Amino acid sequence: MRGNIEKLLATLPQQGTLEKILLRPSRELPMVSVDRVGVVPGLGLEGDRFKGRVDSKRQVTLYQAENLAVLASLLHRETIDPALLRRNLLVQGINLHALSGRRFRIGEVLFEGAGQCHPCSRMESALGAGGFNAMRGMGGLCAKVLSEGTISLGDAVVALADEQQQEDK
Repeated sequence: MRGNIEKLLATLPQQGTLEKILLRPSRELPMVSVDRVGVVPGLGLEGDRFKGRVDSKRQVTLYQAENLAVLASLLHRETIDPALLRRNLLVQGINLHALSGRRFRIGEVLFEGAGQCHPCSRMESALGAGGFNAMRGMGGLCAKVLSEGTISLGDAVVALADEQQQEDK
């Protein structure tokens, strides 16, 4: 049975799309939307306020576009502006939870899913009462940058196959 679960977890043929790129210029400023951005290992996205360590697991944050409708429904709103969530990359068409612990590419850049991106208390003020709880379990994915390059809107988001996971390490 265990081998079957491992096989199921390793099977991820879907390909996603990068729908939005958002940068946090500083702690309190609104997010800035760009069409393309440079990506640097240990530093994250050029122009983003990330100031973590080179080995930080939160160099880039991603959010699942399909979850915006669920979040809006839970908060009794018609839509949610993804910039309010303070995540860098909005991705559609591939399950972000399935990328946790895996290597994946967005365009030419290699990333590694480093775990859930839990909501913070700021979601309560950004989304209104109940915003924090509405996002629980749907906070997105944190990722490490493993290669330098540029990503652009419309780039494919693709999980590496198991054999590629080992080759690229």
